[in-house]
Amino acid sequence: MTGVKLPPARFVRSVLKSFMAESGLEPRLFGPHLRVVNASKGKVDLELDITKDHTNRLKIIHGGTIASLVDLGGSLAVASEGLYATGVSTDLNVTYLKSGGKVGDKIQATAECEKIGKTLAFTKVTFTNAQGELVARGSHTKYVTAAWKGSHPYTPPDGAEIADEVD
Repeated sequence: MTGVKLPPARFVRSVLKSFMAESGLEPRLFGPHLRVVNASKGKVDLELDITKDHTNRLKIIHGGTIASLVDLGGSLAVASEGLYATGVSTDLNVTYLKSGGKVGDKIQATAECEKIGKTLAFTKVTFTNAQGELVARGSHTKYVTAAWKGSHPYTPPDGAEIADEVD
């Protein structure tokens, strides 16, 4: 099923499915432990089950795992604006406020596209632990000029794998 306009949540899940199929990093680092919980225009809620692969030698979530989630979350926030191609990174920043959790915990992330233009998209990602406390925040700027070319909002390209519908 391609060439069909999808609702934002299913579209974003389809973009994530593409990252998992085509990228080298995301499937190895996150695999089945990362989920899109919800998505609407400009906003994506993610959840990661923390495993040993996500931790540092202190046995808490590694800062690099959170930085990678800022990168992927920012890309999915761009996708939530209707772009299947999500551009390339120009800037990424992370501020760590407290431990995000240990093996067996879940960390929630909310990625938002604050502004998207013809050239750049500006996103922010906030992270909370199981207690709802803010543990980290990040920003991610993306160069999106090429992503607009031939784009049809919320319509995956021909041949793209479409995510299943989720209630």
